[in-house]
Amino acid sequence: MPLRITNLRTSVEQPESELPRLIARRLKLPPSDLGRWQILRKSLDARSRYDLQYVYTLLVDLQDETACLSRFATDKDVTAYVPEPFDDPAPGTAPLPQRPVIVGSGPAGLLAGYYLALKGYRPIILERGQPVKERVPVLRAFDRHRACHDEENNYLFGEGGAGAFSDGKLTCRMTGPDVDWVLQSFVDCGGRASILYELRPHLGSNKLPMICRNFRRKIEALGGEYRFGCRMEGLRLSGDRLSGLETSSGFIPASHVIIGTGHSARDTYERLLAAGLPLRQKAFQLGVRIEQPQENINQWKYGHDRYLDLLGAADYTLVAKGQRDLYSFCMCAGGIVIPSVSEPGQFCTNGMSNSRHDTPYANSGLMVTLQTHEFGSDHPLAGVELQRKYEAAAFELGQRDYLCPIQWASDFLAGRTASPEARPSSSYERGTISADLHAVLPPVVLKAIEDGLPIMNQKWKGAFLKQAALVGPEMRGSAPVRIDRDPETRDIPNLPGVYPVGEGAGYAGGIISAAVDGLRSAREIVRRWAANS
Repeated sequence: MPLRITNLRTSVEQPESELPRLIARRLKLPPSDLGRWQILRKSLDARSRYDLQYVYTLLVDLQDETACLSRFATDKDVTAYVPEPFDDPAPGTAPLPQRPVIVGSGPAGLLAGYYLALKGYRPIILERGQPVKERVPVLRAFDRHRACHDEENNYLFGEGGAGAFSDGKLTCRMTGPDVDWVLQSFVDCGGRASILYELRPHLGSNKLPMICRNFRRKIEALGGEYRFGCRMEGLRLSGDRLSGLETSSGFIPASHVIIGTGHSARDTYERLLAAGLPLRQKAFQLGVRIEQPQENINQWKYGHDRYLDLLGAADYTLVAKGQRDLYSFCMCAGGIVIPSVSEPGQFCTNGMSNSRHDTPYANSGLMVTLQTHEFGSDHPLAGVELQRKYEAAAFELGQRDYLCPIQWASDFLAGRTASPEARPSSSYERGTISADLHAVLPPVVLKAIEDGLPIMNQKWKGAFLKQAALVGPEMRGSAPVRIDRDPETRDIPNLPGVYPVGEGAGYAGGIISAAVDGLRSAREIVRRWAANS
């Protein structure tokens, strides 16, 4: 039985090649007694900016694990390692009436489709947008002010969904074999191996399109099928059973569908509600993005210049506790601000960074949670309408041309707006416009930001707001809707075979949690049904 060693600390300047010697010293053994070893977790302890340390959890094989365990019987950092098995059920006996259909190729739909393909179910994946290779030139043309917004092929819609251009953060609060399986799947499709153990793994927006393409090629090689430019427009029911999907490309017979459309397919919400699906309001996160010189973040986080060469652009996580908490979200070190637009006449921001984190800007969401009683209506889609209201206001501020409203953080707090000539610089490529961001958020959210920014600045001894600008709004921190489902079978009560998954269904918050959610619903299909050959 292998051993697990936790809390093994090294200076960030010590190379990983030194780990065998450090493991042997920790176990008080000669290095020759070590067998195979691997890193299970690697995190950065940055509490002392002058003494940054890596903290490792490691798996080690020894010639005599029992003797070693007896010597460390009272040491909680040296224990036997018994991994939790991955739930990989044998297929059910009754054949699935038709091939399963997956709506949306974002993280939830993608990993659901991958698992079903591996198990022989030949899924059909519907994607309203285009393959990533065709998305990239469309996005570049929009960013460089050479094209109008494409309602079906943009930063949110297309192969990989919003996840294909969402910075590639694989941070997840969940742990366990399902998370491990998803991470290993990303590695198998081109992700670097270190994402398996890094505490805050990051792939980069430049790497994710290739990984999405590799997933597709594997799924297709296993008999799966992608249909691009195919938007779901409704469900066809026979009594209380699904008989198929109405799509922009025609009717598709189906008895089982996984709905992983993401939280920006608002027209899909409307169609599902009209079809009688159980949608209800859910609290969600919204706010602004703060953009700062990356150099300022590095100077605050790193006590020694050499740390920058070792660790690259620094990031941060901040929370300002108050009557309503304000917290950083999706911090993009060395990144850029991008439009997060799915409908005409609306404007919203997001952030991303490439694997090199090599721009001079840092940006992060500053988010506040809005509760359902603050939506202004009891309608299931009241949160969506609230998003639309403020995104429309931002669109007007941006001269109806997707310019990004921007304001110095100090001016936001002081209630003033800079002249066009004095507005902050920004990574937002299409162009910015000096504006008062008080116009693009609900009053309770504005109050939380106004209260929280000085607290964050105090935590950094005045460095957090130095040369900081605010852009916004950011309205898509999470879905304002949840689609009810049975916690055991994972399909909709009284509508068997319809599986809402991922962020859009209100059950996830990030690439990995959405992917795990899709995996788990796909697994229930396998558990209950055999593949239809």
